[in-house]
Amino acid sequence: MRNTLSIFAAGAIALAVSAQVNAADERYIIKFKNGKGAAVKAQMQQNGGRSALALDKHNAFAAHLPQKALQALQNNPNVEYVEEDVKRYLLSQEVPFGIPMVQADQVSDGVAGNRTVCIIDSGYDISHEDLSGNAVSGSNDSGTGNWYEDQNSHGTHVAGTIAAMNNGVGVVGVLPNSNINLHIVKVFNADGWGYSSSLVAAADACVSNGANVINMSLGGDRASKTEERAFADIYANNGVLSIAAAGNDGNTRHSYPASYDSVVSVAAIDSNKVIADFSQQTDQVEMAGPGVDVLSSVPVGMGLSTTLTVGGGDIEATGMEGSPMGSATGALEDCGTGESACTSAAGKVCLIQRGNISFADKVLNCEAGGGIAAVVYNNEPGMLNGTLGETVTSIPSAGISDTDGAALLNQLGASTTLAIEASDYAYFNGTSMATPHVAGVAALVWSHYPNCAPGEIRAALNATAEDLGAAGRDNAYGNGLVQAMDAVNYLGANACTGTNPGDGGGTGGGGNGGGGKGGGKPKNR
Repeated sequence: MRNTLSIFAAGAIALAVSAQVNAADERYIIKFKNGKGAAVKAQMQQNGGRSALALDKHNAFAAHLPQKALQALQNNPNVEYVEEDVKRYLLSQEVPFGIPMVQADQVSDGVAGNRTVCIIDSGYDISHEDLSGNAVSGSNDSGTGNWYEDQNSHGTHVAGTIAAMNNGVGVVGVLPNSNINLHIVKVFNADGWGYSSSLVAAADACVSNGANVINMSLGGDRASKTEERAFADIYANNGVLSIAAAGNDGNTRHSYPASYDSVVSVAAIDSNKVIADFSQQTDQVEMAGPGVDVLSSVPVGMGLSTTLTVGGGDIEATGMEGSPMGSATGALEDCGTGESACTSAAGKVCLIQRGNISFADKVLNCEAGGGIAAVVYNNEPGMLNGTLGETVTSIPSAGISDTDGAALLNQLGASTTLAIEASDYAYFNGTSMATPHVAGVAALVWSHYPNCAPGEIRAALNATAEDLGAAGRDNAYGNGLVQAMDAVNYLGANACTGTNPGDGGGTGGGGNGGGGKGGGKPKNR
């Protein structure tokens, strides 16, 4: 089961916090006197504590302690001290795979201050370490609250792909040096839906605030005449390029506003440049962008950080959407496909193969056998990104790849730790995630040739897109994967006229760059 987001991405990540994850279950380090380790551990276990990690060289061990065990150990004369096992974090920065894939790392954003990207979405967590230093403004909405807050997480994820800062932590966006101007229009609340009229008003707000590019990682399956006319007007008369998600239903139906002729429709591909199975394929798809397992910012604490260690080695894992947070350590146990209670799993970590029943039922069957954590491995190539849906479970659970699953079958019995903790970053899937790659590249390229009309930027992106799938334009990939450096080079060799291709009038001044093939999509519906 793939964890795909709806175009609106309602509840992009559901965090089901288990009642057992509270202060009484916090992790501590217990330092015991020489030779007293066995007795101390016995007392700890008698009072409900759970061992987590042995530190034999230091006469110490880490454990999860309920209040009763904590108090007992603090009063034990064989214990030198008990202290909180405080957390440590990676002080590093990751470049998501999509950034070099669209050539954003090859083009300077040093002059991007002449462009404004308007993000119509669920808001922007201005307190986030990767977003707080950007040049950002916003428009409040009486129905959805402050633009600088995000109860959904979708808008903050989109914004991070466009402009996460190059500050040594977290991730980087397409425009990472805080030069691009951002304007946020919040139209979605935590439920993740709004009206077409609200979208039109949001687009007007973008124009009023100087937008050059509008990012819309949203949509629906019914067209609106008012909406269509509004986007046509801002494209032709206000010099704005609107970019929207093609849709996540995995079919051939049109989604709107992406399928209006004046809007660029964006499909989603994975890290191997293969079309995502959820990406809608239509005659309006124009470009493709990275949209599978995209790492970006989410509101502080709303993401999941997953760590899986087996026999001392780290295994790449992704927390199940809906998994409670927590940490568990035990021997690794093979539970097959987990279609019934795994009776051999008491106190152990269940290793379960994907297939036949839901992930939630597999985790519940692990629990029913006394399992303390569940690891589900894929039965097809690639990483498993699973969801528990509305089912409430009490143990941490995660997915891993088919190859890692096969390897772990040879490590049964090995000490295994699965930890799922709150994070400020998350991996999302969707054409919603592909869209900001294209919108960011459009603004990046345009910043170098600001006198181009939106249609000329559009034409350059189409002309230089990396052809994928069937030769030429197709309904899955459109013209192909957007390429920033190739578009910049194209504009350097083709002079802009300051008008949209096919138009008689101008939408901007003349200058270098632009031109090329017609910017609008063929009217073939």
